[in-house]
Amino acid sequence: MTALTVKTPMPPPEWALLERALLAAQARACKEYFDRYFDERGYLLCVPRWGGDDGPDDAIESLTDWPVLHALGAGNDILRLYKKGWEGHLSQYTEARTVEVPFARDGMYYKEFPVMFDWVHNGEGLVVFHLQGLSDPYDRLFEMRVRRFAGFYMNEDPQAPNYDPERKIIRSLFNGSRGPLLRKATALDWTGDPIEVEGRFNPRHGERNYQEMLAHFEEYTDIVGDHPQNLVATGLALNAYTLTGETRYRDWLTEYVDAWAERTRQNGGIIPSNIGLDGTVGGECGGRWYGGTYGWGFSVTVPQTGEKANRNTIYLGLSGFGNALLATGDRRYVDVWRNMINAVNANAKTVNGQTLYPHMFGDEGWYDYTPQPFSHGALEVYYWSLGPEDLKRLPLNGWVGYLQGQNPDYPAQALRRDFEAVRQRVDAMRQDATTPDTRLSDDPMVYNPAAVRALVELMLGGLHPRHAQPLHCQARYFDPENRRAGVPEDVAALVEKITPEGIELTLVNLDPVEARTVAVQGGAYGEHQWTGIEAEGQRLSAGEPFFNVRLAPGAGSRLTLSMNRYANPPTFIFPWDR
Repeated sequence: MTALTVKTPMPPPEWALLERALLAAQARACKEYFDRYFDERGYLLCVPRWGGDDGPDDAIESLTDWPVLHALGAGNDILRLYKKGWEGHLSQYTEARTVEVPFARDGMYYKEFPVMFDWVHNGEGLVVFHLQGLSDPYDRLFEMRVRRFAGFYMNEDPQAPNYDPERKIIRSLFNGSRGPLLRKATALDWTGDPIEVEGRFNPRHGERNYQEMLAHFEEYTDIVGDHPQNLVATGLALNAYTLTGETRYRDWLTEYVDAWAERTRQNGGIIPSNIGLDGTVGGECGGRWYGGTYGWGFSVTVPQTGEKANRNTIYLGLSGFGNALLATGDRRYVDVWRNMINAVNANAKTVNGQTLYPHMFGDEGWYDYTPQPFSHGALEVYYWSLGPEDLKRLPLNGWVGYLQGQNPDYPAQALRRDFEAVRQRVDAMRQDATTPDTRLSDDPMVYNPAAVRALVELMLGGLHPRHAQPLHCQARYFDPENRRAGVPEDVAALVEKITPEGIELTLVNLDPVEARTVAVQGGAYGEHQWTGIEAEGQRLSAGEPFFNVRLAPGAGSRLTLSMNRYANPPTFIFPWDR
């Protein structure tokens, strides 16, 4: 393994002190949060329910970002508590049963996975598990679950015939460990069993009673056939490929994503929102490519106000193309989404001298015109390509502006904002007057003190993973002395520049007494290959996805690192085990 020694003293930068302090503060706050909302079994202290308003996915979202926080370098208690909460969650929602919703009467989870629901909610329910491998890939239970979950979509389980390999579709918007739902959905399927609301609960969608909860989902009926949000399911195969290296997982992933890419091409560059069971575009919606629940034309009535709300979720399909990029390194997957952004915005119109852009499409054509261009996925497209044309779609402020050389104080400002977010969440948690029998599963989420967006952006040069997405980043760190993921104690990192050729990274050891060694990996999964290292007057050639840096006491340096992006198959395996 290539090794670099850094001996130059560096006075502790403000961003570095804030970074280390923020990691420590979140760890303490997470411990208090867990003690407040989870019992000794790891069960969430709430009323367990099935449904799209508050269901199993919301319960485990209470631990969103905890695996990432540990993978950045927070203490091992974070990983221990996350795993306790995950094991408790699986037991709690396997035991939880519906009375009236037919497919969850024998358990909301079956084989430790949702029985059948849409990937708006399935994805939210896997937002923590998908990232466990960053810190804990050697857990035998993790491997068993990764294989089992992927198998639900590769027809390895006869009880879960979700995928049609001939037509290359997932057969319904509702899918899971008991297979697809191949009938129209009812409001009850979405809402869950009747429940007392007024005076007891405060649903976060604003419903005042159970009847309004039903009314919320009254129009969510057309679920048969495939939808772009099912592309989120490719994260299961990506996890399995990253963990095992078995190409059958990659092959299924690319087969399914390639089918969607071809449908998008045939549909004028715009991804359709319904594919029929016969494989035709719009096949379950009278040929309307924009039809179906959560489709391009899905505008529904808000029961509390009677107003229309646009609820198109095709943007969730973006993750499938990012997963295919990670699995193969093939940049053509980026082209699909870039071309769609351009195709939608090509339908702009001018009204009173102002350019307006559409965001929805229905029987009368494009609608929901706003001054903001259609931009779902624009940040990801730029991040994956680093092309100047893709950068033009983004506002040059915040983190993106910082990477372009603007606002050198941005790192400290962003970290201070997250300090304030942690303080506010803990303060609100301490004032929370709910009791377990008046608490819905999504109530604790707003108090979750894990605030990692700035840390991911600044430390890793990465995108904050959302909705069961993997971690896309430029660099990740490991502690070879303690054999764990994350920066070693007292080490701070800052990615200051990202280009197609590489990155500029500052590493500093804040301990004035002890030296530290940090392993620097290209990408979250070793997908990037380092090709050169410049620092401390040294120029080292590299030909691996990782290298070691030995930081003397109180030493730091800015490293210029060249890389070959997406050159390696992704892997969870830690550097010293390869």
